[in-house]
Amino acid sequence: MLTWKDVIHYSVHGNPKPDKRVEKTEAEWQEALSPEQFRITRKKGTEAPHSGALCSIYEAGKYACVCCGTPLFDSTIKFDSGTGWPSFTQPIKENAIQYEKDTSYGMVRVEVMCNTCDAHLGHVFPDGPAPSGLRYCINSESMELIQNAADHE
Repeated sequence: MLTWKDVIHYSVHGNPKPDKRVEKTEAEWQEALSPEQFRITRKKGTEAPHSGALCSIYEAGKYACVCCGTPLFDSTIKFDSGTGWPSFTQPIKENAIQYEKDTSYGMVRVEVMCNTCDAHLGHVFPDGPAPSGLRYCINSESMELIQNAADHE
């Protein structure tokens, strides 16, 4: 189980190696994604709180990166954080997510991205529930819910 100490270590000393890499040009990403998905995942945007389609969905499945299809989170570790964004306590695998220090907007946070394609997902905070204490605060537009996860593995 990842802890805040692990998150900080990765953001300072480098991330775990992903299982694979997906790289496309900006034009290829723009063609493959909706304008809002592109703005969020490739330009590090954020959707308005409580606006995302995945905020209030708690159906069984895996949440995959909208850009490359890599499984990121499992529905069993999703929780209602009250923040207005889908929230999770752990990634599906330790090397699914990459972490980077983010000092934008006058604050210090840890940005989380897909470790396979570098898509911006959101941020992680040390104020989640036990046992990990982590809250991955993720944009709905950066993920898709795969309900028959066996078809996507």
